[in-house]
Amino acid sequence: MSLTEAGAGPAAELPFFVYGTLLPGEPNHDLFLRGRTTGERRAVLPGALLYDGPGYPYAVEGHGAVHGTLITAVPGVYGELLGLLDHLEEYLGPGHPRNLYERVIRTVEFPVAGFPVAGFPGVGFPEAGEAGEAGEAGDGGPEVPAAAGEQPVRAWVYLAAAAVTRSLRTSGILIPDGRWVTGRPPPPGRRTP
Repeated sequence: MSLTEAGAGPAAELPFFVYGTLLPGEPNHDLFLRGRTTGERRAVLPGALLYDGPGYPYAVEGHGAVHGTLITAVPGVYGELLGLLDHLEEYLGPGHPRNLYERVIRTVEFPVAGFPVAGFPGVGFPEAGEAGEAGEAGDGGPEVPAAAGEQPVRAWVYLAAAAVTRSLRTSGILIPDGRWVTGRPPPPGRRTP
């Protein structure tokens, strides 16, 4: 069942799952999240696919998993952060025809290094030192590794709006492993090996 903002109630101060330009080290992280988060942890969104967009990714419902970061807002700035992220993601309200993304509630998991996400064999975080491992988180301090058996949490996630999803499913570029860093072109002026 899909929960949207209407089903969450007005006081639902949930964390946010981010998977693209808001990740630590990406351009929008410092612009929108620096000083506004108390914690940032690697997480996985099961039941989703990641597509490469022009300059940023889109997650859509699907049989896969998207890797990202769960962020928690600093007490007292939740409303400000929610407004900033809604504006960035061009979210105008539930089902609005001009939405680029829909803000929905989904369950995210904290995989332990080397262990798969429940129900998604082969989807997990690499062991320490393997390619794709994130370093320290942003303002929230160092990342806290997941403990075995840690419970999933509900979070706000920006998924591609209906019209965008239709377009992606017919002509989009799927990022097979669900990691934005592997689908992103190198920064301008940088050569690839």
